[in-house]
Amino acid sequence: MEADTVAHCGESMAGDFIWSVTFTDILTGWTENRAIWNKGALGVISQVRDIEEKLPFELLGFDCDNGSEFLNHHLWSYFADRKKPVQFTRSRAYKKNDNAHVEQKNWTHVRQLLGYDRFEQRQVVDLLNDLYTNEYSDYQNFFCPSVKLVEKKRMGSKYKKRYDAPQTPYQRLLTTKTLSEQKTLKLAQAFASLNPFELKKTIERKLKVIFYTNQVKSI
Repeated sequence: MEADTVAHCGESMAGDFIWSVTFTDILTGWTENRAIWNKGALGVISQVRDIEEKLPFELLGFDCDNGSEFLNHHLWSYFADRKKPVQFTRSRAYKKNDNAHVEQKNWTHVRQLLGYDRFEQRQVVDLLNDLYTNEYSDYQNFFCPSVKLVEKKRMGSKYKKRYDAPQTPYQRLLTTKTLSEQKTLKLAQAFASLNPFELKKTIERKLKVIFYTNQVKSI
C-alpha cells in the first residue's frame, strides 16, 4: 500500500491542526483514511495499526514519501520486528509520481470530502475517525468504482490511453482470488447489509457535525 498525509491547515502551516493519513492499495484501489492531531510518529503508528487491523487482506508492502511522520525508527520497527516483516520502501525526493496512486486518493477521498478548511479543534479528530472508519470506508470501497489504465500508446504528438471496465475496490479485491473463503464470505455479508443511499445520508449528517464542531472555539 502507498501512504501519504494531508494537512488540514487552511492557509497557514503554523500552530496545531489535524492531518489525514491515506492508505491506498495499488492493486485494488482499496483505501483507508484516518485523522491524527499534528503528525507525530506515535500518532501515525496508532492509526497505521488500526488501519492494518481492519484491512480485509494482509499488508505485504508499505511505500511512503520522505516525511518524518513515516521515516522514523518507531514505524520501521513496527513493520520490521515481526515474524513476517512488511517490505518498507520510500519514494524518491521531489518525485510525486512515485506515489501517484495515493496522491490521487488524497484528492478524491480527502479534499473532495473536507475541502481546504483549517481544522484546529482537537475533538474533531475522533469525529473524523468515526466517519472515516465506518460509513466513509464502506461507501468508497464497496460502491465507488474507478478505472485503471491498461495501455498507453504514443501516436504522433498525442497519447492514446485504454482503460479497463469500472470496478469498485471490493470487486477488484474479489477478482484477485487471494482471500480465504472466510474473509470472502465476511465481505459478502458486509456488502449485502449496506445501502449506499443510507451511507451517503449518514456521511452528510456527520460532516455537518464535524464542520460545526470545528467552528466552535474550545473553552
